[in-house]
Amino acid sequence: MSRRGRDDITSDPHAGFERAGRRSRPRTKDRPSYNDALDAVVVAVDRGRFRCRIEGQPAQVSAIKARSLPRLSVIVGDQVRVVGDTTGDEGALARIVEVTPRTTVLRRTADDDDPYERPIVANADQLAIVAALADPPPRVGMIDRILVAAFDAGLEPLLVLTKSDLAAPDGLMATYRPLGVKVVAIEPGADLSELRAALVGRRSVLVGHSGVGKSTLVNALIPGMDRAIGEVNDVTGRGRHTSSSAVALELPAPGGWVIDTPGVRSFGLSHITPESFIAAFSDLAEFVDECPRGCRHDTASTECALDAAVSSGQLSLERLESFRRMERAFG
Repeated sequence: MSRRGRDDITSDPHAGFERAGRRSRPRTKDRPSYNDALDAVVVAVDRGRFRCRIEGQPAQVSAIKARSLPRLSVIVGDQVRVVGDTTGDEGALARIVEVTPRTTVLRRTADDDDPYERPIVANADQLAIVAALADPPPRVGMIDRILVAAFDAGLEPLLVLTKSDLAAPDGLMATYRPLGVKVVAIEPGADLSELRAALVGRRSVLVGHSGVGKSTLVNALIPGMDRAIGEVNDVTGRGRHTSSSAVALELPAPGGWVIDTPGVRSFGLSHITPESFIAAFSDLAEFVDECPRGCRHDTASTECALDAAVSSGQLSLERLESFRRMERAFG
């Protein structure tokens, strides 16, 4: 199914309402109006149950998905409409009857040979890539791949470098700033005012491999949250997973949301094409129209218009080299 087809199933939750299965009784053609449905946001998903936050209501609501909604059609960050028992009392159960159209969807595949996209989070506007400067050491290839997914999804990237007490951040800052990526370096116990300022009023997805300090960051940003913290294996240099699904958490005043995701050890990009990727860079896209047909825009490409733009001073060499390094991450 195309990406557009996948997104369209959430724009009409009644798309299959009138289609009866084999050996089933015909369904009514009258669609319910759900005039009494309340607007909510999905903050967590756990084994078929959805935790939803209704604006102005302190208690979160537990809900199931209506049968008219397609399988896997509700993810964290979705804006939904719910009916039923929306009190949030113990034992109360509501029902999600509609998913409103998504503004953004962050996806990944299990690996580069996997044809199946896995939507991770909906309606975010910023992707915060959390990487440790040491213990475990930074994986530039992983950072590049997550950046590719961010640009493709239309999310503004933010690079958060943890454990700056163990190694200097200058090298990574110089690597990513030519791409226009904001970089924040922090160390344990340090003031987080710069990071808080970058998160205010945003819906930020925290992504990074295990052991880089995502849960430590969440606990520092939201006092009393007490997210489980993993340790790094001394032999493999890898961290252990401390969460199994994404969860959206509201930040204290002045506000904003962070969506903590499980640590990843790979980030497949088989759902992204070179065309969709370069379209995310408006300053580069204007030049590639002059490229010969089939141009890959890499260093092996002859007569690439991007090289001509550098030669004429219209494009910086640092930005082109950064773009080509990222393109190699999935090309």
